[in-house]
Amino acid sequence: MNARAEGRDAAYDVVIVGGGMIGAALAAALGGSALKVAVIEPQAPPAPPADGFDLRVSALTLASQTVLERVGAWPGIVARRVAEVRAMRVWQARGVPAAAYDAGGGAAARRSDGGFGEIRFEAAEIGEPCLAYIAENSVIGAALYEGIGRHANIHWIAGAFGALEAGGRPTVTLADGRRLGARLVVGADGADSAVRRSLAVPVRRLDMRQLGIVATVHTERPHEDTAWQVFLPTGPLAFLPLSEARACAIVWSADRARAEELLALDDAGFRAALAQAFGERLGRIETVSARAAFPLRLAHADRYVAEGAALIGDAAHVVHPLAGQGANLGLLDAAALAEVVLDAAAARRDIGAAWVLRRYERWRKGENIGMIAVTGGFKYLFGNDWPVVSQLRAAGLSLTDRLGPAKNLIMRRAAGLTGDLPRLARRQQASGPSP
Repeated sequence: MNARAEGRDAAYDVVIVGGGMIGAALAAALGGSALKVAVIEPQAPPAPPADGFDLRVSALTLASQTVLERVGAWPGIVARRVAEVRAMRVWQARGVPAAAYDAGGGAAARRSDGGFGEIRFEAAEIGEPCLAYIAENSVIGAALYEGIGRHANIHWIAGAFGALEAGGRPTVTLADGRRLGARLVVGADGADSAVRRSLAVPVRRLDMRQLGIVATVHTERPHEDTAWQVFLPTGPLAFLPLSEARACAIVWSADRARAEELLALDDAGFRAALAQAFGERLGRIETVSARAAFPLRLAHADRYVAEGAALIGDAAHVVHPLAGQGANLGLLDAAALAEVVLDAAAARRDIGAAWVLRRYERWRKGENIGMIAVTGGFKYLFGNDWPVVSQLRAAGLSLTDRLGPAKNLIMRRAAGLTGDLPRLARRQQASGPSP
């Protein structure tokens, strides 16, 4: 992988703006092809921390794991660190203090003022070794960067995006004046995408008026390869297993006022707040790392493609983190766009033609909109404290837990085992034509 463009100006088949997880995955998917690919990013991805864990993690579905394996990045992730999620526990609680939980980790009381309700997911129930994997974003990024370095057709260009001249033969100008011609420019530059702005693509946004707080905690009891999530009136709190038996990444989505209160607490105060919200299912919260927070919002671009351009990942859509699907949707975007581009190139079609790229847009848009609706809807479904609604929620969770076929269908869908998947995400190559 070349570290810079050949000369001041260069021509490429595909220029990817953004070398984060999703942009790098697209590049890796195009690696080894006849297409000349450039990835524009100011610097290489940061190395995973030697001590402790990266605060930002992703819950990778089995479909995402398959994509990463197919593009050659999975061995690098496993060689660093990754955790399996063999089970999930999801429940609702309203103001249940830590003292309400018995020593065995169960609920000692079902409160009449809000119900409880719980659903359990086990990988063994669908014949899989695990439901998902938890990996630090820096681990995924480092493995992808390492993987694309093995492909001579990919150039990593250290530089900042400056401007885009869109059209049939788009040109990207970097901040330092270098110009890169392309047949296709892909915006993989995040929720505030400069490529999207250059294309004048309208975006529909909804501010969730919440912050997502992330941290690493160590607990008294091992996490048992289980992801734990409790729905609170002010937002969901998730404990995600890490590669150490008693280490978990937490993602606490809370209404802004509550989040600011939590961020103002010292370590002891934050541990106490975690214990009250989560209970003692994993025993005491023994340590907590520094915290970080980011605003939560939903967003969706009106268009994913234009003549000579396409958007993937957060540049096209942003979902609520409660289901952990943001990275997975982006990886499927990358795999689908790579398939469309490679199929077009093999058929000697213009890979940047809008009519070619609309296949990618049609393929991915419906699923992404559906996930935005589901994750956004959960915020409102679980984000009120009306007694009747709370009791219905609890009953719904408990009922679904007893409906084996329905629960298995949910698990298979959430794990990425069903649906209209790109070839890179399928465990076995399908024999029919791709969509």
